[in-house]
Amino acid sequence: MIRKALIAVWLVMSASLAGCGVGPGLTGNDSGGIINWTPENQAVWRDWAMQHCSRYGKIAKLEAIHRGYGEYISFTCEFPRGGPRYVFH
Repeated sequence: MIRKALIAVWLVMSASLAGCGVGPGLTGNDSGGIINWTPENQAVWRDWAMQHCSRYGKIAKLEAIHRGYGEYISFTCEFPRGGPRYVFH
């Protein structure tokens, strides 16, 4: 009985940790983020970054693009001139 409970707890915890860390796509918080570099992601990074930063009433500013597989596109989220902009859905 205890063994089944431990297995169930292990499965739930491993499933919840599957989305942690840097994975495909964008990883970030209210101060900025990174996007895995691929030619496809380089073409859409601005849209992803602006959408991410808009959650916090900020705009995205490019920091660096390191071209090469295993590298990243980095950006910061900054308040626009005039203060935060919030879009309510």
